[in-house]
Amino acid sequence: MKKRVIVSWSSGKDSTLTLCRLQQNPDYEVVGLYTSYVNGEVPFQATPIDIVKAQAKSIGLPLVLIELEQVFPPNNVYQQAIIEGIKDSGLEIDAVAFGDMFCNGIEAYRRSYIEPQGWECVFPLLGQSSVGLANEIIEEGIVTHLTTIDTSQLDSVFLGRLYEHQLLGELPQSCDPCGEDGEFHTLVTDAPCFSWPLAVEVDKWVLEGRFHHQIYRLSEPEI
Repeated sequence: MKKRVIVSWSSGKDSTLTLCRLQQNPDYEVVGLYTSYVNGEVPFQATPIDIVKAQAKSIGLPLVLIELEQVFPPNNVYQQAIIEGIKDSGLEIDAVAFGDMFCNGIEAYRRSYIEPQGWECVFPLLGQSSVGLANEIIEEGIVTHLTTIDTSQLDSVFLGRLYEHQLLGELPQSCDPCGEDGEFHTLVTDAPCFSWPLAVEVDKWVLEGRFHHQIYRLSEPEI
């Protein structure tokens, strides 16, 4: 019997690859996505919730939205919000999936509040080569835009670029190919799990200290 899993959805490439892999895994049935947000957008990616909703509509899965009061709430507040949000969604689940890649303690952290609820933690990408995952994202046809740059680690000229082989070749050696040290964050506008691509356009640029964001908006009404 397949395990029913909900995917932690950031709007970016890592959660999209996680979803694609799980949809191909006969042991799991993806029953929904959940996204936490602050002030109407996903933190770090700076993706407006309207775009997240459009992604979920194209994917064809219910979206659980969990509002947070601040980007870095205390751990107990964050954990309780996630647990309550999932429980209140009405979705019956057996597992929660995350797109984490690095073995840096994040696995133990996730398990510490997910597993006491009786849910399995699933990490389809954990511990795998960043180079391999980057190439898989591109070759799977996951169309990805760089929406946030940490300019203390990566030049802002990469902001807005498409995530493709040419970009990977231009990244400095100090930069993880998947941006897993926080060098950049992304938005996906098409993928094998989408029924149609999202039509987006640049709405504005936002500078927040060392972080440069390119904010998108939907350029066409949702189907």
